[in-house]
Amino acid sequence: MVKIDTLVLGDFQTNCYVLSDPQAQAPKQCIIIDPGFGAEPLVRLLKKKSMEPQKILLTHGHCDHIAGIGLVRDNFGHVPVYISRADSQMLTDAVQNLSLMMGCPIDFDQPEGFLADNDIVQLNGLKLQVISMPGHTPGGVAFYYRTEKLVIAGDSLFAGSVGRCDFPGGDMDSLLNSIRTRLFPMPDETKVYPGHGPITSIGQEKHTNPYLR
Repeated sequence: MVKIDTLVLGDFQTNCYVLSDPQAQAPKQCIIIDPGFGAEPLVRLLKKKSMEPQKILLTHGHCDHIAGIGLVRDNFGHVPVYISRADSQMLTDAVQNLSLMMGCPIDFDQPEGFLADNDIVQLNGLKLQVISMPGHTPGGVAFYYRTEKLVIAGDSLFAGSVGRCDFPGGDMDSLLNSIRTRLFPMPDETKVYPGHGPITSIGQEKHTNPYLR
Protein backbone atom coordinates (compact mmCIF):
# COMPACT_ATOMS: atom_id res chain seq x y z
CA MET A 1 0.00 0.00 0.00
CA VAL A 2 0.98 3.63 -0.38
CA LYS A 3 -0.12 6.78 1.41
CA ILE A 4 -0.24 9.87 -0.80
CA ASP A 5 -0.32 13.27 0.83
CA THR A 6 -1.20 16.04 -1.62
CA LEU A 7 -0.21 19.65 -1.10
CA VAL A 8 -1.21 22.50 -3.41
CA LEU A 9 1.74 24.87 -3.40
CA GLY A 10 2.27 28.48 -4.37
CA ASP A 11 0.59 30.89 -6.72
CA PHE A 12 0.73 28.33 -9.53
CA GLN A 13 -1.29 25.86 -7.41
CA THR A 14 1.15 23.06 -8.15
CA ASN A 15 0.27 19.63 -6.79
CA CYS A 16 3.15 18.26 -4.74
CA TYR A 17 2.87 14.61 -3.71
CA VAL A 18 4.46 12.85 -0.74
CA LEU A 19 4.46 9.05 -0.97
CA SER A 20 5.02 6.86 2.06
CA ASP A 21 4.19 3.50 3.61
CA PRO A 22 1.16 4.01 5.87
CA GLN A 23 2.26 1.15 8.13
CA ALA A 24 5.81 2.39 8.68
CA GLN A 25 6.89 3.55 12.12
CA ALA A 26 8.19 7.08 12.65
CA PRO A 27 10.39 8.42 11.28
CA LYS A 28 8.77 7.45 7.99
CA GLN A 29 10.82 7.41 4.83
CA CYS A 30 9.10 9.12 1.92
CA ILE A 31 9.43 10.27 -1.67
CA ILE A 32 8.57 13.83 -2.70
CA ILE A 33 7.31 14.50 -6.22
CA ASP A 34 7.41 18.07 -7.63
CA PRO A 35 8.08 20.46 -4.72
CA GLY A 36 7.06 23.81 -6.18
CA PHE A 37 7.03 27.42 -5.06
CA GLY A 38 5.79 28.13 -1.54
CA ALA A 39 6.93 24.80 -0.13
CA GLU A 40 6.61 25.79 3.52
CA PRO A 41 3.44 23.65 3.97
CA LEU A 42 5.41 20.67 2.64
CA VAL A 43 8.13 21.15 5.24
CA ARG A 44 5.54 21.53 8.00
CA LEU A 45 3.79 18.33 6.91
CA LEU A 46 7.03 16.34 6.84
CA LYS A 47 8.01 17.52 10.30
CA LYS A 48 4.53 17.02 11.76
CA LYS A 49 4.38 13.45 10.48
CA SER A 50 8.03 12.69 11.31
CA MET A 51 8.85 11.93 7.69
CA GLU A 52 12.34 11.73 6.25
CA PRO A 53 12.49 12.42 2.49
CA GLN A 54 14.76 9.96 0.68
CA LYS A 55 14.29 11.15 -2.90
CA ILE A 56 12.88 14.11 -4.81
CA LEU A 57 11.41 13.03 -8.15
CA LEU A 58 10.57 15.59 -10.82
CA THR A 59 7.99 15.04 -13.55
CA HIS A 60 9.65 17.86 -15.53
CA GLY A 61 11.85 20.90 -15.10
CA HIS A 62 9.55 23.93 -15.05
CA CYS A 63 10.12 26.26 -12.11
CA ASP A 64 6.71 25.69 -10.54
CA HIS A 65 7.64 22.01 -10.05
CA ILE A 66 11.22 22.44 -8.80
CA ALA A 67 11.33 25.68 -6.80
CA GLY A 68 10.91 23.99 -3.40
CA ILE A 69 14.01 21.82 -3.66
CA GLY A 70 16.13 24.36 -1.79
CA LEU A 71 13.72 24.66 1.13
CA VAL A 72 13.47 20.88 1.47
CA ARG A 73 17.26 20.61 1.55
CA ASP A 74 17.56 23.47 4.04
CA ASN A 75 15.41 21.46 6.44
CA PHE A 76 16.30 17.83 5.67
CA GLY A 77 19.80 17.84 4.26
CA HIS A 78 20.92 17.17 0.71
CA VAL A 79 18.00 15.04 -0.48
CA PRO A 80 18.93 13.56 -3.89
CA VAL A 81 17.04 14.84 -6.93
CA TYR A 82 16.08 12.79 -9.99
CA ILE A 83 14.88 14.13 -13.35
CA SER A 84 15.03 12.95 -16.95
CA ARG A 85 18.25 13.67 -18.80
CA ALA A 86 16.35 15.65 -21.46
CA ASP A 87 15.02 18.08 -18.82
CA SER A 88 18.11 18.17 -16.63
CA GLN A 89 19.41 21.49 -17.97
CA MET A 90 16.17 23.09 -16.81
CA LEU A 91 17.24 22.31 -13.27
CA THR A 92 20.42 24.36 -13.64
CA ASP A 93 19.27 27.17 -15.96
CA ALA A 94 16.81 29.91 -14.94
CA VAL A 95 16.02 30.68 -18.58
CA GLN A 96 15.12 27.11 -19.47
CA ASN A 97 13.06 26.48 -16.33
CA LEU A 98 11.15 29.75 -16.97
CA SER A 99 11.90 31.25 -13.54
CA LEU A 100 13.83 34.17 -15.06
CA MET A 101 10.79 35.00 -17.18
CA MET A 102 8.71 34.95 -13.98
CA GLY A 103 11.06 37.45 -12.35
CA CYS A 104 12.35 35.04 -9.69
CA PRO A 105 15.37 33.22 -11.14
CA ILE A 106 16.21 29.88 -9.54
CA ASP A 107 18.75 27.20 -10.35
CA PHE A 108 20.16 24.14 -8.67
CA ASP A 109 23.09 21.78 -9.09
CA GLN A 110 23.02 18.89 -11.50
CA PRO A 111 20.72 16.09 -10.31
CA GLU A 112 21.99 13.07 -8.45
CA GLY A 113 20.43 10.76 -11.03
CA PHE A 114 18.56 10.62 -14.31
CA LEU A 115 15.16 9.03 -14.92
CA ALA A 116 14.77 6.91 -18.06
CA ASP A 117 11.73 5.22 -19.54
CA ASN A 118 10.73 2.06 -17.66
CA ASP A 119 13.16 2.66 -14.81
CA ILE A 120 11.88 1.49 -11.43
CA VAL A 121 12.23 3.89 -8.52
CA GLN A 122 11.97 1.95 -5.29
CA LEU A 123 11.53 2.87 -1.65
CA ASN A 124 10.98 -0.10 0.64
CA GLY A 125 7.94 -1.87 -0.90
CA LEU A 126 6.98 1.06 -3.13
CA LYS A 127 7.90 0.60 -6.79
CA LEU A 128 7.24 3.40 -9.27
CA GLN A 129 7.70 2.83 -12.98
CA VAL A 130 9.01 5.80 -14.93
CA ILE A 131 6.93 6.51 -18.04
CA SER A 132 8.44 8.79 -20.69
CA MET A 133 5.95 11.53 -21.61
CA PRO A 134 7.53 14.03 -24.04
CA GLY A 135 5.33 16.91 -25.14
CA HIS A 136 4.80 19.44 -22.36
CA THR A 137 8.59 19.42 -22.08
CA PRO A 138 11.07 17.30 -24.06
CA GLY A 139 11.82 15.10 -21.04
CA GLY A 140 8.55 14.98 -19.15
CA VAL A 141 7.82 11.76 -17.26
CA ALA A 142 5.00 10.18 -15.28
CA PHE A 143 5.26 7.74 -12.37
CA TYR A 144 3.10 4.62 -12.52
CA TYR A 145 2.30 2.51 -9.47
CA ARG A 146 0.89 -0.52 -11.22
CA THR A 147 -0.21 -2.54 -8.19
CA GLU A 148 -2.47 0.25 -6.92
CA LYS A 149 -3.54 1.49 -10.37
CA LEU A 150 -2.42 5.08 -10.06
CA VAL A 151 -0.22 7.36 -12.11
CA ILE A 152 1.32 10.69 -11.19
CA ALA A 153 1.17 12.46 -14.53
CA GLY A 154 2.76 15.86 -13.97
CA ASP A 155 1.61 18.44 -16.52
CA SER A 156 0.87 15.91 -19.25
CA LEU A 157 -2.77 15.12 -18.48
CA PHE A 158 -5.32 17.05 -16.42
CA ALA A 159 -8.99 16.57 -15.64
CA GLY A 160 -10.60 17.69 -18.89
CA SER A 161 -7.42 19.13 -20.36
CA VAL A 162 -3.77 18.56 -21.25
CA GLY A 163 -0.54 20.41 -20.56
CA ARG A 164 0.23 23.57 -22.51
CA CYS A 165 2.87 23.23 -25.19
CA ASP A 166 3.63 26.85 -26.10
CA PHE A 167 6.72 27.08 -23.89
CA PRO A 168 10.17 26.35 -25.42
CA GLY A 169 10.52 22.62 -26.11
CA GLY A 170 6.79 21.93 -26.03
CA ASP A 171 5.10 19.97 -28.79
CA MET A 172 1.37 19.25 -28.79
CA ASP A 173 1.52 16.36 -31.27
CA SER A 174 4.13 14.63 -29.12
CA LEU A 175 2.09 15.22 -25.98
CA LEU A 176 -1.12 13.80 -27.40
CA ASN A 177 0.80 10.81 -28.73
CA SER A 178 2.39 10.27 -25.31
CA ILE A 179 -1.01 10.30 -23.61
CA ARG A 180 -2.59 7.93 -26.12
CA THR A 181 0.27 5.45 -26.26
CA ARG A 182 1.62 5.53 -22.70
CA LEU A 183 -1.29 6.44 -20.43
CA PHE A 184 -4.45 5.30 -22.21
CA PRO A 185 -3.40 1.62 -22.34
CA MET A 186 -3.59 1.62 -18.53
CA PRO A 187 -6.81 0.24 -16.97
CA ASP A 188 -9.70 2.71 -17.08
CA GLU A 189 -9.94 2.73 -13.28
CA THR A 190 -6.34 3.96 -12.94
CA LYS A 191 -6.33 7.17 -10.91
CA VAL A 192 -4.51 10.11 -12.46
CA TYR A 193 -2.78 12.50 -10.07
CA PRO A 194 -2.04 15.60 -12.19
CA GLY A 195 0.42 18.44 -11.73
CA HIS A 196 -2.44 20.88 -11.21
CA GLY A 197 -6.12 20.45 -10.41
CA PRO A 198 -8.21 17.52 -9.17
CA ILE A 199 -7.60 13.79 -9.44
CA THR A 200 -9.21 12.12 -12.43
CA SER A 201 -9.03 8.67 -14.04
CA ILE A 202 -7.79 7.17 -17.27
CA GLY A 203 -11.31 6.09 -18.22
CA GLN A 204 -12.76 9.53 -17.55
CA GLU A 205 -10.18 11.28 -19.72
CA LYS A 206 -10.27 8.65 -22.43
CA HIS A 207 -13.98 9.16 -22.91
CA THR A 208 -14.55 12.84 -22.13
CA ASN A 209 -11.33 14.85 -22.54
CA PRO A 210 -11.99 17.19 -25.49
CA TYR A 211 -8.34 17.16 -26.56
CA LEU A 212 -8.28 13.39 -26.91
CA ARG A 213 -11.57 12.35 -28.43
